[in-house]
Parts: sequence; structure tokens; C-alpha cells
Amino acid sequence: MAAAMVHFLAPTRQLGREPVAKSFESHPCLFLKRVSAFLPLLLFQPVCKVTQRQLNITVKKKESHWWERLTKQEKRPLFLAPDFDRWLDESDAELELKAKEEERINKISIKNRTPKDPFRHLKRGYLFMYNLVQFLGFSWIFVNMTVRLFILGKDSFSDTFHMSGDMMYFCQMFALMEIVNALIGLVKAPLAPVCIQIFGRNFILFVVLGSVEEMQSKAVVFFIFYIWSTVEIIRYPFYLLSSIDVEWKILTWLRYTIWMPLYPLGMLAEAVAVIQAIPIFNSTGKFSFTINYPLTITVPFSVFLQLHLIFLFLAPFILFRHLYKQRQRRLGPKKRKMH
Repeated sequence: MAAAMVHFLAPTRQLGREPVAKSFESHPCLFLKRVSAFLPLLLFQPVCKVTQRQLNITVKKKESHWWERLTKQEKRPLFLAPDFDRWLDESDAELELKAKEEERINKISIKNRTPKDPFRHLKRGYLFMYNLVQFLGFSWIFVNMTVRLFILGKDSFSDTFHMSGDMMYFCQMFALMEIVNALIGLVKAPLAPVCIQIFGRNFILFVVLGSVEEMQSKAVVFFIFYIWSTVEIIRYPFYLLSSIDVEWKILTWLRYTIWMPLYPLGMLAEAVAVIQAIPIFNSTGKFSFTINYPLTITVPFSVFLQLHLIFLFLAPFILFRHLYKQRQRRLGPKKRKMH
């Protein structure tokens, strides 16, 4: 045998009483001197284990080459047996080496057959810059609102939109690129959850808040902006690092956990904004329109706001299910393969 490790098995019933076996475990060299014809070729760092049936001794060779036999006598002692579960002869070794070589060649051939994307570096650069810009934009909003909150307290609520609205406009308009990225396969993301989040936010930002000044001074604007920016200053750095194959475990955990408290709070704040906007749109008649055929009917825009309220309570079933599956896939227990 040419394996680097040698495994001996000695039945405890052949060694005698258990204390005798225990003595061999404490001094395995005594046992090896008794049975080994190649004692100088062994490195004396044996590992011994005594069970009710046998004494297992594993020793390491100085040189990995074939031995004709293990013991001084040509006839094997009754109390000694090689561990045939780990036995390896020359033919087995050759087959094992051949199998490993074939596996290595197959891996190389599969790798060579896989077409390399000539634009992969360009795609990575684009994703890196996109996530960096979004991270900087939402960080500016978050820091600006936090500083003003500490300085002005509740008084900062009323002018949140005027101080951070333009940057939020930019970030949410730029976020439309995430739909494009999913459509062209630049990122592996299901289209439905991406559209639900982006179109839902943009409806709140551009229509509910941005189109009527009465809504821009409401305190709910502060909570909407603050929750959105808190989520994104975690999400975008995660994607930024992922684009360059870097993982920060704390950030990964936050990315797949922070949504659980913040997304429901965000949707609740959006629902409050829609409820507050309904009477304003009714009184101003903004975006209302008239249908003249077959009957003359005026459709107030508040009807669409009420439909959006229903959407706010139905959309989470799709969005949260997707986020929960993502969390289980990244942070859940790994399934063991059954052999």
C-alpha cells in the first residue's frame, strides 16, 4: 500500500481486557513495535481510538511508497487487521488517479466551452456606477434629514419635501433603470417585484406628493422619505459590492433582514399619504376627467387613489413573498444532499 496513512484495526477481544486496550491507546508505539516491520518509516504521531469492538490506530508514513506487507511476520497476527474500508492497492491508486485526471480535464473542457461575455467588464462597471450613484443620492437624503431632525426637531417635518424632494425625484427617476436591467437580463431579478416597488413609489412621489402643494408640507412626507432612504442606503451598497464579487456578511444580513420592519412601515406611511390626499384631490378636482359618451360622467381622481389603496394592501403578498424567498436562499439553513 502506498497511501500516506496506515490504518490498523485490532479487535479488543483479541487484546484482552479493556484496560489492556486502553494501555495501547496511551502508548501506541508499544503496539506498533510489536506489529510493524517498517517502524523507521513511520512518523510517530499516531491517532488511537478504542471502541467496544476494536482498537483503531492511524499512523503516518515518512515516504509515500508501496509496502509488501505491514508486519514482521509473513503471517498476519490474529489480533491485527488492516482497515479494508480504507485499503488502497496499486490498481486502485491508478484508477483513482485516472478518475481525478479525467475529472480535471472535464472541468477544463466545460470551462473552455462556456462562452465568455466580451462585455462582462463593461456590465460590471455600469452596475457598480449605477449602485454607487444611487447610494450617494439616498445617503445625501438620509444625512440631510437626520441632521435637520436633530437641529429642528419636529419643525423639520413640514419642509422635508422642499429640502430633499429634488434629490428624491432624481433617485426615483434613475431607479427606472432597474426595470431595464431586469428586462435585458443584466441582473437576475423577477420583473414583477421590481415594477411593483418602483412604480408604486413613483406614483406616491410624483402624483400624490409632487402634484399638489398641500401634501408637500405634511409630516407623513418625512416618514416616507426617511424609510425609503434607510432601506436604500443598505440595499445599494450590497449590490455595489456584489457587482465586484465582494461580500460583507453584516451588510448581507441587513440587506435580507431590514425589509421586515421597514417595508410594512413604508407601505403604511404611503397609505396614510393617499388617505390624506383623497379630500385634497376631491376639492381641487385635479386630474379629474369627464366621459361624454354614452353618458356624461365626471370621474374624480380620488377613485384611482382608492384603487391604489387596495393595491398597497395586495402588493405586499407578491413583494414580501419574493423578499422572504431571497432571505431563505441567502441566510436560511443549507440543505444537505442525501446520498
